[in-house]
Amino acid sequence: MGTERADDSNNADEFFALRAPLLAVGYRLTGSLADAEDAVQEAWLRWASLPDSERAAIRDLRAWSTTVVGRVCLDRLRSAVARRERYVGQWLPEPIVTPLGGAQPDDPLDVVVRDDAVRMAAMVVLDTLTPQQRVAFVLHDAFDVPFDEIADILGCSVTAARQHASRGRKAVAAAEPPPRESPEHQWQVIERFLAAVNSGDVRAVAEILAPDVRFVGDSDGKARTALRTIVGADKTARFLLGVITTYRPGALTAGRPVLVNGDPGFHVPAEPGEGRYRDLDEHVHTMVVRDGRIAAIYDIANPDKLTRIPR
Repeated sequence: MGTERADDSNNADEFFALRAPLLAVGYRLTGSLADAEDAVQEAWLRWASLPDSERAAIRDLRAWSTTVVGRVCLDRLRSAVARRERYVGQWLPEPIVTPLGGAQPDDPLDVVVRDDAVRMAAMVVLDTLTPQQRVAFVLHDAFDVPFDEIADILGCSVTAARQHASRGRKAVAAAEPPPRESPEHQWQVIERFLAAVNSGDVRAVAEILAPDVRFVGDSDGKARTALRTIVGADKTARFLLGVITTYRPGALTAGRPVLVNGDPGFHVPAEPGEGRYRDLDEHVHTMVVRDGRIAAIYDIANPDKLTRIPR
């Protein structure tokens, strides 16, 4: 019995050493921490339930587990297509919110957010791919999964798997976000932006926004934000200044600075309204900085996506 317990412990240790990189696979594939965690849990259950002889025959546990996670995530992506057709407004990936100093070293999310490929702007690009393109591209290009294994996951030929990855690669390259600027520079731009918003000056706000800036809100109709993407500096500035006047002065711009998928952002807690000011829903904001201006603003207000924020 003692030997069996030792073997079980060793098996668990061996698998859970891979938890962080497997979460990274799942999150890149689905844009959902919940789905990523479920996929990793499913891989563990399958691994733990294997007979000793089959487990011993697996020479590369990381490759085996990555394949299992890929299969589970493909199923989630396919079912998500129908769910998103019923989604109210725009859909954004679930944010990974960590303290300014970064996640704790023993937190698996620390491994996930180190990769530039998981910043919000990059994850948004992945959402433009079909499930097959996303799985083939991410598994091959980011995690070195061979095309014969990807073909097995997708249920297609190796040639078709290569084509899915190639199409995904081209789509990502065409819409690739600007390189991530230094955190110091990003914060400087964001602070100027917040000061302009608090001033109430439309022109001042528009000047710090890129001409083609995009404001994307995500609420599923459960909180207040834009239901359609707003494009352009003047439209975005007027929208922001119109919204901010409905809340207590400073409430929407006085959030707690955090990192959102490794980039600067803010967590704005819910706040009850008072007098003529309406109730403020909980929000997480993050922005893309390009050439000293804000090129994109992502506003996640769907409460279902804000359950893992460190309080």
